[in-house]
Amino acid sequence: MADYSAPLRDMQFVLKEVFEVGKLWESLPKAQESVDVETADAILEEAGKISASLIAPLNRSGDEEGCQWNDGVVTTPAGFREAYQTFIEGGWCGLGGNPEFGGMGMPKMIGAQVEEMVQSANISFGLYPMLTSGACLALDSHATQELKEKYLPNMYSGVWAGSMCLTEPHSGTDLGIIRTKAEPQTDGSYSVTGTKIFITGGEHDLSDNIIHLVLAKLPDAPAGPKGISLFLVPKIMVNDDGSLGERNAVSCGSIEHKMGIKASATCVMNFDGAKGWLVGELNKGLACMFTMMNYERLGVGVQGLAAAERSYQSAVEYARDRIQGRSPSGVAAPEKAADPIIVHPDVRRMLMNIRALNEGSRAFSTYVAKYLDIAKFSEDAAQKQHADAMVALLTPVAKAFLTDRGLESTVNGQQVFGGHGYIREWGQEQLVRDVRIAQIYEGTNGIQALDLMGRKIAANGGKFFELFANEVADFIEANRDQEDLLEFVEPLAASIERLSDVTEYVLETVSGDPNAVGAASVEYLDLFGYVAFGYMWAMMAKIAKSKAEGDTSGFYDAKLKTARYYFSRLLPRAVALAESIKSGSEDMMALSADQF
Repeated sequence: MADYSAPLRDMQFVLKEVFEVGKLWESLPKAQESVDVETADAILEEAGKISASLIAPLNRSGDEEGCQWNDGVVTTPAGFREAYQTFIEGGWCGLGGNPEFGGMGMPKMIGAQVEEMVQSANISFGLYPMLTSGACLALDSHATQELKEKYLPNMYSGVWAGSMCLTEPHSGTDLGIIRTKAEPQTDGSYSVTGTKIFITGGEHDLSDNIIHLVLAKLPDAPAGPKGISLFLVPKIMVNDDGSLGERNAVSCGSIEHKMGIKASATCVMNFDGAKGWLVGELNKGLACMFTMMNYERLGVGVQGLAAAERSYQSAVEYARDRIQGRSPSGVAAPEKAADPIIVHPDVRRMLMNIRALNEGSRAFSTYVAKYLDIAKFSEDAAQKQHADAMVALLTPVAKAFLTDRGLESTVNGQQVFGGHGYIREWGQEQLVRDVRIAQIYEGTNGIQALDLMGRKIAANGGKFFELFANEVADFIEANRDQEDLLEFVEPLAASIERLSDVTEYVLETVSGDPNAVGAASVEYLDLFGYVAFGYMWAMMAKIAKSKAEGDTSGFYDAKLKTARYYFSRLLPRAVALAESIKSGSEDMMALSADQF
């Protein structure tokens, strides 16, 4: 596999030129307290170095060795502990954390780029700090001041790690039927008992302590989701002076043997009367969890992009080097026995597909992060409300569309290698295996589609959708008279009109067809994703058009050519998706269960 090189130039283009973070942060004083453009550049450059030199070299060896479980003790692969220590010494675990408790307070627009680099280097490694960050976010938003002061500083420093304990053997998507119990104690704590599965980083040897956030129900809790509470349960008890005490009644029963991410410990966790403390209000545990879900689901979407970027870099290097056949337009390398395969149209198709989707994904993930930052840092109530609505609408698209395209792109990257792509030593097959989980965890992509179509579109009569559609319409109107941009503006206008028509169609059929939402949801999310990427590419093309003349690097010229490819070869997928949605649910539901 090619050595990983962070795509810093493209990240800077998206941040500074497309979304103009300098101006954005000036309008958000709370954000400006933590970051400016120069600081952001320094952070990204250093993250690129540490990802390429420290984390990426452990990717293949970590996959081959995997995590080991022995009588409740989990050992990570060779080199992980040392790399993790170097990683936390740089303060990376607290990048987006609350400065009051030792975090760096960076906006998510910076965090998303850093996450991409770390995950491109090594998804398994990146999951450990990712889960800690998610736990920190939930604690910072909902825990008492006492709990924050006691736990957040060591979690932000990475000395202690975090985990999120939701899923149970019988309860995945339907958390309302969890069985884990929490019984109140006279000292104000709770005794937590139950088993959780698929717990990323539930046990490992990287940190001195692991702070578990556990969903559980009190004995008299209401049935269903309204009876779920959230509890902080440390692996090792923390004394009043901050030192570590005795082991809590928490143990790892086993780790899963998985298709990919083998260096990430995926644990069965047993809580046997473990001591825990309430986070947030009783029976409001899901609300606490959803505080971090938007961040975590965007992070999982970024994993799809990250794997695809790593695959693309390797595929391009291989395609330039591997010689097979001659170019259909004439010999390209007469001094060689054959031409490099990058001359062949089908190889170009695969590489261009990956490139266009990757650069669209990078822009879109940054776009979603922008609204997360506005919702977090803005002091204007109306602006925060608008940003919250956009985050709600866009998050399921970011999680599902980016990971679906991530798998598509890593498969294409593997295909460029031909038979060698199926062989372990080239690294492409690992990326295919590793990225596959991203479509499943943090809510399967089918559930994301149902969330988008049911809760974010149908439930409010399309009001959230109108916010996005109006923003795109404003861009189109502002640029409709720019003749040199019509090649991008006109197909974007047609695609947002198509998406609006399909949205109206589904809203009209919901009342008369109980299966309408479920039948349309997956194709609808994909349709939304392709149109949203069209918006991203139109914005990027506008900037590239204005700067291409006189640019000797070729960056803006390549950006324009990739934009044209997206509009001519990938956005047309939206037409077929729209037709599929309009076919309704009847044929999908026609077979009886026993006919399958």
